[in-house]
Amino acid sequence: MKSYVQQIMLGTVTKNEDQTRTALKRIKDAGYDGIELNRFMIHPSSFMVRMLTRAAGMPTGNGGKLNWHGLLTDSGLRALSLHADLGSLERESEAVIEEAESYKTDKIVITGMYRFDYSDEKTVRDLAQRLNKVGKTLKSAGKSLMYHNHNVELLPVGSGKRAYDILLEDTDPEAVSFEFDSYWFTDGGADAKLWMKKLGSRMKLWHLTDRGSRQAGPAMTPILKADSMELGTGNMDLDGLWALAVENGVEDVVLESHKNWVDKDPLKSIELSAKWLNKKRIKGERNEL
Repeated sequence: MKSYVQQIMLGTVTKNEDQTRTALKRIKDAGYDGIELNRFMIHPSSFMVRMLTRAAGMPTGNGGKLNWHGLLTDSGLRALSLHADLGSLERESEAVIEEAESYKTDKIVITGMYRFDYSDEKTVRDLAQRLNKVGKTLKSAGKSLMYHNHNVELLPVGSGKRAYDILLEDTDPEAVSFEFDSYWFTDGGADAKLWMKKLGSRMKLWHLTDRGSRQAGPAMTPILKADSMELGTGNMDLDGLWALAVENGVEDVVLESHKNWVDKDPLKSIELSAKWLNKKRIKGERNEL
């Protein structure tokens, strides 16, 4: 299984070209095969987008001013996929397709919906049809559409189902696949392995991080607050998740952690997670021999 880094982790270390080159070199040296790009980070983003991502602890940095084609080529890293929003794909699908082509990827991922009611069954069913329509457009152009979850898809809708159930049922397997984020479903209180079993071969990409608590010193209460952690340092069943991903035929895993990095350093965090990933990859290669 090849490993990649989600570009959202790099906002604080891509303030200029020299810093970005250093960051990409460290990612390459750590053993990763490439990165997963976000459209809002390879173009100048709006003030609102910058504020929203900063508030979430994931600033976009100045990546929108950089030449990512040249930076990736020089680093030896490849672009796994391109994250885009559904509105852009509906309004300007040709532009998004051309951009994906320019980065030599056939994978386009929708990152979820903002200001969207996942608790309303009709709204979620309408979303599934919109995904089907865009997915068919992309397929005709030789690209594949995937949907990336957070935790809101676990909201209950009618008939005792969750929003994610509706998306699985109503989307066309020939037009829509999934990039499953096991952290967010675990964070939402769900059994991520159960949902991976439901996805089966429709799970094409996997977003991975660990989840646990990093003590920062004395506190008023012994209760710890959970957050994303470097792989192998938290309490998620990563081995079990990995085995299911392999069973589902997943060939690419994407590291994505959200702030809470060791020493507040995303690159150090990326390098620490690489140690776990590289061990799993080496073990997997041996098992294939």
